[in-house]
Amino acid sequence: MTAKGAGFVWDPRVAAHVYRDDHPLKPKRLIGVHDTLERLGAFARQDARVLTPHAATRADIERIHDGDYVDAVMQASRDPDGDYTEWGLAAWGDTPPFAGMHEVSLLTTGGTLTAMEEVVAGRLGVAFNGSGGLHHAMRRNASGFCIYNDPAIGCGLLADRGMKVAYVDIDAHHGDGVQAAFYDTDRVLTISLHQYGIMPDLRRPFFPGTGAADERGRGKGAGYSINVALPAYTDGAAYVRAFDAVVPPLLERYRPDVLVTQQGIDSHFDDPLTNLMVSTQAREHVVRRFAMTTVPWVAMGGGGYSLDAVRRAWSMEFLIMLGAPIPKELHDADPPEWSGERRARVDAAVDGAITGALGAAWT
Repeated sequence: MTAKGAGFVWDPRVAAHVYRDDHPLKPKRLIGVHDTLERLGAFARQDARVLTPHAATRADIERIHDGDYVDAVMQASRDPDGDYTEWGLAAWGDTPPFAGMHEVSLLTTGGTLTAMEEVVAGRLGVAFNGSGGLHHAMRRNASGFCIYNDPAIGCGLLADRGMKVAYVDIDAHHGDGVQAAFYDTDRVLTISLHQYGIMPDLRRPFFPGTGAADERGRGKGAGYSINVALPAYTDGAAYVRAFDAVVPPLLERYRPDVLVTQQGIDSHFDDPLTNLMVSTQAREHVVRRFAMTTVPWVAMGGGGYSLDAVRRAWSMEFLIMLGAPIPKELHDADPPEWSGERRARVDAAVDGAITGALGAAWT
């Protein structure tokens, strides 16, 4: 990355909680990333720092979330058996209340803010908070496994300092909560590459049902919400082509003061909840492009429901941040790639996604 080095945010408490026994989001996945990097000697490198997160304050949370919603989360944290469905918290829904949820969510958000402070102060070139990237939470409700929207909180606090922020989201799901938070401003550029539509009927929405190219912002924000709406079964080759066509040129045009990335790995072909076919090889290409930035870089995790894909990909990505070599064991042995007629169909659909995204951008 840079001579300033890379920070890895770590506190075992963010990996110890359980949403629900059968819930697909397993915070324990972060233990595999930490232990793999430790085994590979990443933290022993001179340019690596392990960062202990501080808890976010209520004022931090209320940069994005309504105070009544924060009160509801605090109550659900004390008494998870209550009825909080109006706030997007439901026992058998995507985001169930659980004891201690407020406290661990403050720590998760605080991890992103800790990373932000280190890079903005110039003590590190990049810092990664794997527990963060909870991009679906809205102002007054939880959504999609997300309670407090740490990427939006971080971006908002940076914008409040007068900084231009570029937020790039490579999770398989649209970064709807972050887009919503900055839909009316040009101080935060949001770019999201995500699955849009479910095969065989691409008109059927894929969660969260947003992220079309024509969602481009309004008022001062018109053209600053960029959506690369990828078809189901986009493979690594097509994904790299879409990323390269949209992200680097728009970042060059926008010239941000800070780069913020959400690096959900649920786009991996082995993920059980999505229909993209991205490989670790494709992810290496994308994250190396992020690492070429000359501005402070705050990186977060996000989705990822194959524990092995999470372990290997995020370990690889932190090694890229360090400028360290990538062991072969972290890469996919035989990643899928389309050919023939299927190749042509996927490429045509991805070409449409590229055209739509670039056509929506500010001029």
